[in-house]
Amino acid sequence: MIAGVSFLAMLAVGMPIAFALAALGLIYIFATGNLILLQSYGQQMFGGLENYGLLALPLFILLGEFMNAGGIGRRLMALALAMLGSIRGGLAYVNLVANMMMAAILGSTVAQITIMSRLAVPEMEKAGYPRDVSVAITAAGGLLAPIIPPSMLFIIFGVIAQIPIGDLFISGIVPGLLIFFAFIGVIMWLGRRHGFPATEAMPMRARVRAVLDALPAAAIPVIIVGSILGGLATPTESAAIASLAAVLIGLFVYREMTLADILPAFLNAARGSATVLFLIAAAQVFSWVITFENLPALVAEAMQAMTASPIVFLLLLNVLLLVLGMISDPIPAIILIVPVFLPVATGVYGIDPFHFGVVLCLNLTLGLLTPPVGTGLFVASLMGKVKAERLAVLLVPFFLAVLSVLLLLVVFPVLSTGLKDLL
Repeated sequence: MIAGVSFLAMLAVGMPIAFALAALGLIYIFATGNLILLQSYGQQMFGGLENYGLLALPLFILLGEFMNAGGIGRRLMALALAMLGSIRGGLAYVNLVANMMMAAILGSTVAQITIMSRLAVPEMEKAGYPRDVSVAITAAGGLLAPIIPPSMLFIIFGVIAQIPIGDLFISGIVPGLLIFFAFIGVIMWLGRRHGFPATEAMPMRARVRAVLDALPAAAIPVIIVGSILGGLATPTESAAIASLAAVLIGLFVYREMTLADILPAFLNAARGSATVLFLIAAAQVFSWVITFENLPALVAEAMQAMTASPIVFLLLLNVLLLVLGMISDPIPAIILIVPVFLPVATGVYGIDPFHFGVVLCLNLTLGLLTPPVGTGLFVASLMGKVKAERLAVLLVPFFLAVLSVLLLLVVFPVLSTGLKDLL
């Protein structure tokens, strides 16, 4: 109890959650007088990083840095335009398709929104789309990043839950496609409401040139997803191969990257990775503490008293996650939720851990675009020069689409586990 109150107090005064989690273990040790546990404190923290799957995380961050420097994102946008640009509201669909392609490379909502705001919003505004609607579509497309493989959230969940990350990636494919098609429906509705313009047809020669120019860029998501699905590489190995491919394409195919760009990319990736990895190390201490506090068993008893239905359990959990997502970023929320609720979900209600992980990550992703925290919302607002309040209102139809997919996943778990079981 003392540890829990202290933890909430540290968060209330604005202490970074990684430091609060690390301090929690020390508070628990001194509060209980069990000083012998001090000998295990460092080991528990270091043990949180002793997982091969975590190596994929800095590699995917590095891939995003190389992709930015090599001009790959712009080519993927041009490819989407060549595929879909001549229909009414074409640029809106292009934006979404390009977001899906980027999701198969970056796996990070904030990084994806940052890149796509630079690429898509100016082009849409130039073509006659309302700027605020263009920014909203771009921000919503970022919600594909944590579900379409690879996914930073899936990597972190897989490490904490100790399940194969490759199978978790596969479990996210069908839900990701469902969200994509749900967003297509939202864009069709927005197009009728706002009178989206028809994009001028691209000449066949220019279309072919755009497709050929984008083929090397399109090879990167194919390498990642194809190597994992084909059993040729682990997620970590696929990230390494894709990073090397991005460097070679940027240096020798598009020639937009120079050798001088490589070191800054490594430094940026190192800084981003260090932040996340320290958070995961501190989370191991949190998991250790709640195990000693017997919190999962207490939660299991409370949930069993409320309902015996797995569906009702997941619906109640989704409500909790929606609230938690509004006040916390997804990574800290995963670290807080998984050690407590995963044993209950699997042990008491028989829920597949991969299904649980997809539902959890998809739900918490909504928090990136909801106030008051909403990192992705404020990034999109800043990059697109649209007020966050206006953007939040325009994103409501996309939220409802994601919630509809979430409800389908809760009722029909096969949507997340079926492809994994087939493969």
